[in-house]
Amino acid sequence: MMYGIVDKNCEATIRLVVGNAGSQRQRIDAVIDTGFTGFLTLPFSVLMNLNLSAYRREQGTLGDGSTCIFDVYRGFVIWDGELQQIDINESETSPLVGMSLLYGYRIQLDAIEGGTVAIQSLKSLS
Repeated sequence: MMYGIVDKNCEATIRLVVGNAGSQRQRIDAVIDTGFTGFLTLPFSVLMNLNLSAYRREQGTLGDGSTCIFDVYRGFVIWDGELQQIDINESETSPLVGMSLLYGYRIQLDAIEGGTVAIQSLKSLS
């Protein structure tokens, strides 16, 4: 099980460790965004600190209905104690955790400032 908190902006957040294929790792705090269908977004500065390279581009639709072209990077995240290779979209916002990373998990949260965010594998419930 993984835990996070609801911050002062009423956003459910989780701390993650992201990295490259080598040994470079960085801790980040990311907002859980159920409207984002990808895995994770990171700002360009973090992607460069990890020496990641874009390998493709994709078009996405933002919350306001506009479209945007994103550079996509291949990186790693420690998720539920396991190192996983994922696609990371470049975005100059706060890092976002999307539904592709959350797939197969239950999210429970207490929607108050300082509230608990709990993310549990559905496999562990059976």
